[in-house]
Amino acid sequence: MSPKVTGKQDTKTLLLQVGIELMMEKGYTNTGIQEVLNILNVPKGSFYHYFDSKESYAVEIIHYFDRGYTANLLHVLKNPEQGPLERLNSYCEQNKSMLASQQCRKGCLIGNLGQEMSDQSEVLRTELSSVMDKWRAIIADCIEEGQNTGEIKSTRSAMELAELFSSGWSGAVLRAKTLKSTAPLDTFMELMIKDVLKAC
Repeated sequence: MSPKVTGKQDTKTLLLQVGIELMMEKGYTNTGIQEVLNILNVPKGSFYHYFDSKESYAVEIIHYFDRGYTANLLHVLKNPEQGPLERLNSYCEQNKSMLASQQCRKGCLIGNLGQEMSDQSEVLRTELSSVMDKWRAIIADCIEEGQNTGEIKSTRSAMELAELFSSGWSGAVLRAKTLKSTAPLDTFMELMIKDVLKAC
Protein backbone atom coordinates (compact mmCIF):
# COMPACT_ATOMS: atom_id res chain seq x y z
CA MET A 1 0.00 0.00 0.00
CA SER A 2 1.28 3.48 -0.84
CA PRO A 3 1.73 6.02 1.98
CA LYS A 4 -1.31 8.24 2.34
CA VAL A 5 -0.96 11.88 1.30
CA THR A 6 -3.20 14.15 3.32
CA GLY A 7 -1.97 17.66 2.58
CA LYS A 8 0.62 19.86 0.89
CA GLN A 9 3.13 19.69 3.72
CA ASP A 10 2.52 15.96 4.05
CA THR A 11 3.28 15.53 0.36
CA LYS A 12 6.66 17.24 0.64
CA THR A 13 7.56 15.32 3.79
CA LEU A 14 6.61 12.01 2.20
CA LEU A 15 8.61 12.85 -0.91
CA LEU A 16 11.65 13.44 1.30
CA GLN A 17 11.10 10.31 3.38
CA VAL A 18 10.68 8.07 0.35
CA GLY A 19 13.71 9.70 -1.24
CA ILE A 20 15.80 8.90 1.81
CA GLU A 21 14.75 5.26 1.75
CA LEU A 22 15.44 4.87 -1.95
CA MET A 23 18.76 6.72 -1.92
CA MET A 24 19.96 4.70 1.06
CA GLU A 25 19.02 1.53 -0.78
CA LYS A 26 20.02 2.41 -4.35
CA GLY A 27 22.06 5.60 -4.27
CA TYR A 28 21.39 8.93 -5.96
CA THR A 29 22.08 7.86 -9.54
CA ASN A 30 19.81 4.82 -9.44
CA THR A 31 16.91 6.61 -7.74
CA GLY A 32 14.43 7.89 -10.29
CA ILE A 33 11.92 10.65 -9.70
CA GLN A 34 9.19 8.62 -11.39
CA GLU A 35 9.83 5.76 -8.99
CA VAL A 36 9.31 8.10 -6.04
CA LEU A 37 6.08 9.41 -7.57
CA ASN A 38 4.81 5.91 -8.26
CA ILE A 39 5.37 4.84 -4.67
CA LEU A 40 3.37 7.80 -3.39
CA ASN A 41 0.87 7.84 -6.26
CA VAL A 42 1.25 11.58 -6.75
CA PRO A 43 1.59 13.50 -10.05
CA LYS A 44 4.90 14.83 -11.35
CA GLY A 45 3.65 18.37 -10.85
CA SER A 46 3.61 17.76 -7.12
CA PHE A 47 7.32 17.03 -7.21
CA TYR A 48 8.24 20.12 -9.21
CA HIS A 49 6.04 22.27 -6.99
CA TYR A 50 8.57 21.67 -4.20
CA PHE A 51 11.84 20.91 -6.00
CA ASP A 52 13.43 22.51 -9.05
CA SER A 53 15.45 19.43 -9.98
CA LYS A 54 16.66 16.08 -8.77
CA GLU A 55 19.76 17.78 -7.39
CA SER A 56 17.73 20.29 -5.37
CA TYR A 57 15.61 17.37 -4.16
CA ALA A 58 18.75 15.64 -2.93
CA VAL A 59 19.86 18.82 -1.15
CA GLU A 60 16.58 18.94 0.78
CA ILE A 61 16.83 15.23 1.50
CA ILE A 62 20.26 15.87 3.03
CA HIS A 63 18.85 18.69 5.18
CA TYR A 64 15.87 16.58 6.28
CA PHE A 65 18.05 13.61 7.18
CA ASP A 66 20.55 15.86 8.96
CA ARG A 67 17.89 17.39 11.23
CA GLY A 68 16.86 14.00 12.57
CA TYR A 69 20.39 12.62 12.81
CA THR A 70 21.77 15.72 14.52
CA ALA A 71 18.96 15.73 17.09
CA ASN A 72 19.78 12.14 17.99
CA LEU A 73 23.53 12.80 17.98
CA LEU A 74 23.10 15.66 20.44
CA HIS A 75 20.79 13.54 22.59
CA VAL A 76 23.40 10.78 22.84
CA LEU A 77 26.60 12.82 23.08
CA LYS A 78 25.25 15.35 25.57
CA ASN A 79 23.55 12.80 27.84
CA PRO A 80 24.27 14.07 31.39
CA GLU A 81 23.73 10.61 32.83
CA GLN A 82 26.81 9.23 31.06
CA GLY A 83 30.44 10.23 30.91
CA PRO A 84 31.94 11.30 27.55
CA LEU A 85 33.54 7.93 26.78
CA GLU A 86 30.34 6.09 27.60
CA ARG A 87 28.41 8.47 25.36
CA LEU A 88 30.76 7.83 22.45
CA ASN A 89 30.42 4.11 23.03
CA SER A 90 26.63 4.45 23.16
CA TYR A 91 26.69 6.30 19.83
CA CYS A 92 28.68 3.47 18.26
CA GLU A 93 26.51 0.75 19.80
CA GLN A 94 23.33 2.46 18.62
CA ASN A 95 24.56 2.72 15.05
CA LYS A 96 25.99 -0.79 15.15
CA SER A 97 22.58 -2.13 16.18
CA MET A 98 20.90 -0.21 13.36
CA LEU A 99 23.36 -1.55 10.78
CA ALA A 100 22.94 -5.09 12.12
CA SER A 101 19.15 -4.76 11.82
CA GLN A 102 19.68 -3.89 8.15
CA GLN A 103 21.86 -7.00 7.61
CA CYS A 104 24.82 -4.64 7.17
CA ARG A 105 23.17 -2.83 4.28
CA LYS A 106 22.27 0.81 3.65
CA GLY A 107 24.39 2.40 6.39
CA CYS A 108 24.35 6.21 6.63
CA LEU A 109 22.78 8.31 3.90
CA ILE A 110 25.38 11.07 4.25
CA GLY A 111 28.29 8.67 4.02
CA ASN A 112 26.75 6.82 1.10
CA LEU A 113 26.08 10.00 -0.87
CA GLY A 114 29.53 11.31 0.01
CA GLN A 115 31.15 8.27 -1.58
CA GLU A 116 28.90 8.38 -4.62
CA MET A 117 28.45 12.06 -5.38
CA SER A 118 31.45 14.06 -4.14
CA ASP A 119 33.10 13.83 -7.57
CA GLN A 120 29.82 14.22 -9.46
CA SER A 121 28.14 17.28 -7.96
CA GLU A 122 29.87 20.22 -6.31
CA VAL A 123 26.52 21.33 -4.89
CA LEU A 124 25.96 18.00 -3.12
CA ARG A 125 29.62 17.73 -2.10
CA THR A 126 29.41 21.11 -0.35
CA GLU A 127 26.19 20.20 1.44
CA LEU A 128 27.54 16.83 2.56
CA SER A 129 30.80 18.35 3.74
CA SER A 130 28.91 20.92 5.81
CA VAL A 131 26.86 18.21 7.51
CA MET A 132 29.95 16.11 8.23
CA ASP A 133 31.75 19.14 9.68
CA LYS A 134 28.82 19.80 12.00
CA TRP A 135 28.72 16.22 13.23
CA ARG A 136 32.49 16.25 13.76
CA ALA A 137 32.20 19.41 15.86
CA ILE A 138 29.58 17.76 18.09
CA ILE A 139 31.86 14.76 18.58
CA ALA A 140 34.77 17.12 19.31
CA ASP A 141 32.74 18.85 22.04
CA CYS A 142 32.15 15.48 23.70
CA ILE A 143 35.83 14.56 23.47
CA GLU A 144 36.91 17.95 24.81
CA GLU A 145 34.60 17.51 27.78
CA GLY A 146 36.24 14.17 28.48
CA GLN A 147 39.68 15.73 28.25
CA ASN A 148 38.69 18.49 30.67
CA THR A 149 37.44 15.97 33.24
CA GLY A 150 40.46 13.71 32.76
CA GLU A 151 38.41 10.78 31.50
CA ILE A 152 39.99 11.05 28.04
CA LYS A 153 43.77 10.98 28.40
CA SER A 154 44.87 11.70 24.84
CA THR A 155 46.53 15.10 24.53
CA ARG A 156 45.75 15.45 20.84
CA SER A 157 43.33 18.26 20.04
CA ALA A 158 39.67 17.38 20.39
CA MET A 159 39.08 18.29 16.74
CA GLU A 160 41.89 16.01 15.55
CA LEU A 161 40.50 13.15 17.60
CA ALA A 162 36.99 13.87 16.33
CA GLU A 163 38.28 13.76 12.75
CA LEU A 164 39.93 10.40 13.44
CA PHE A 165 36.77 9.14 15.13
CA SER A 166 34.48 10.26 12.30
CA SER A 167 36.70 9.02 9.50
CA GLY A 168 37.47 5.76 11.27
CA TRP A 169 33.83 5.05 11.98
CA SER A 170 32.83 5.79 8.38
CA GLY A 171 35.54 3.43 7.15
CA ALA A 172 34.44 0.74 9.57
CA VAL A 173 30.85 1.05 8.35
CA LEU A 174 31.99 0.68 4.74
CA ARG A 175 34.05 -2.37 5.69
CA ALA A 176 31.10 -3.85 7.61
CA LYS A 177 28.84 -3.43 4.59
CA THR A 178 31.44 -5.11 2.38
CA LEU A 179 31.95 -8.05 4.76
CA LYS A 180 28.28 -8.22 5.80
CA SER A 181 29.53 -8.32 9.39
CA THR A 182 29.66 -5.83 12.26
CA ALA A 183 33.10 -7.11 13.31
CA PRO A 184 34.90 -4.03 11.86
CA LEU A 185 32.74 -1.83 14.08
CA ASP A 186 33.74 -3.82 17.15
CA THR A 187 37.40 -3.44 16.19
CA PHE A 188 36.99 0.30 15.73
CA MET A 189 35.31 0.69 19.12
CA GLU A 190 37.96 -1.40 20.86
CA LEU A 191 40.87 0.54 19.38
CA MET A 192 39.41 4.05 19.20
CA ILE A 193 37.62 4.29 22.51
CA LYS A 194 39.75 2.04 24.69
CA ASP A 195 43.17 2.67 23.20
CA VAL A 196 43.34 5.99 21.34
CA LEU A 197 41.14 8.15 23.56
CA LYS A 198 42.45 6.68 26.79
CA ALA A 199 46.08 6.75 25.68
CA CYS A 200 48.39 8.85 27.81
